[in-house]
Amino acid sequence: MSVSVNSRRARLRSALAVVLTVLVVLPTAGLFLRVLDENSTQRDETEIKQQGVEYLAALAPLISGLAESQSSALQGVGAEPAALTAAVARVEGVDERLGEVLDTTSRWSGLKEKIGRLPGITGNSDQIFEAHVEAGDLALELYGEVRENARLNQDAQSDIWFLQEAIAVDMPEAVTNVSRMGDLANMVAAAKANKRAQLQVEFGAAVLAVQESVDELTDNLQAAAEDTESSTLASNTVNNLDQFRRGIEAANRGANFGGNPDVSTLVTAQGTLTNALNALTTVLLKETSTLLDERLDELNYRRAEAWALLAVAIALIVVATIWTTSRAVKVRGEESAASGLDVSVKGDNPPQAPAYPAGGFGTGTPAWER
Repeated sequence: MSVSVNSRRARLRSALAVVLTVLVVLPTAGLFLRVLDENSTQRDETEIKQQGVEYLAALAPLISGLAESQSSALQGVGAEPAALTAAVARVEGVDERLGEVLDTTSRWSGLKEKIGRLPGITGNSDQIFEAHVEAGDLALELYGEVRENARLNQDAQSDIWFLQEAIAVDMPEAVTNVSRMGDLANMVAAAKANKRAQLQVEFGAAVLAVQESVDELTDNLQAAAEDTESSTLASNTVNNLDQFRRGIEAANRGANFGGNPDVSTLVTAQGTLTNALNALTTVLLKETSTLLDERLDELNYRRAEAWALLAVAIALIVVATIWTTSRAVKVRGEESAASGLDVSVKGDNPPQAPAYPAGGFGTGTPAWER
């Protein structure tokens, strides 16, 4: 009876060990899959943001090229500037690689077609200016398309959000508005009396737009520098932003709102602004790319850490299962050995006959004593 009970207890312990193992394995596996899925989602988002930054790097020269094309066309130069040709080729190459992922190919194709028609625009300065304004607006919209589809404008990290706002909104708008401000200043100076009032209104709007863009750029870069773990962002941003602002101030002086524009000052300011834009863009894109690279490295580390923890958990479960199983087998072996020992004792010592005959009544006194 005791052997049977002990065997049932051993089997129960084994079954209980299996159940407990399953109860541990399933939640562990579920938690791991959840962590891995979240990690994969974050890695995918980071990678597409890196691709967005790469696309934005190609768009900065395009904005400068369009500004140069606008100014040269208003001065009677029909050929497309070499800077714009090179910028178009660069964006085309980037769009061929990333356009499908960022869903920009359709918008870029429309902008490229518009740019290709610019050298053939004929007519007065208003028509030429308007054609370039349309192309410039499409370029700014492409900036917005890239940052939205790359989800840069949804980044929860403070410094990256402010940097992408400066790169994809403030800087291209500032350069575009400065270009229009300078060209409108020249158009106001050359306009006849009946057209001058309208152009002065447009010129005044461009001046205000420039100031607004520069103020927003300054605020966003300051906010990024104040809330970042980067050791180089603040110093690099301040130096290049000062150069950029000096270019803007020179352009404002050359435009001379309310008076006659200084063409030579405007030309110089345009060159200064272009150089400052390239330098500042390079710095900001590098800082943003570095921050995203660091995030991706951390996510890769977390993924490796999760796999390691899962491996440890599985190893512990396997060890516990093996130990429990071996313990149950050992107990059953001991019980079987004990059961065999009881049987052998009973076989070697059969019941003995009574020492005295059952017929001896009373005290069973021997016959010779009677």
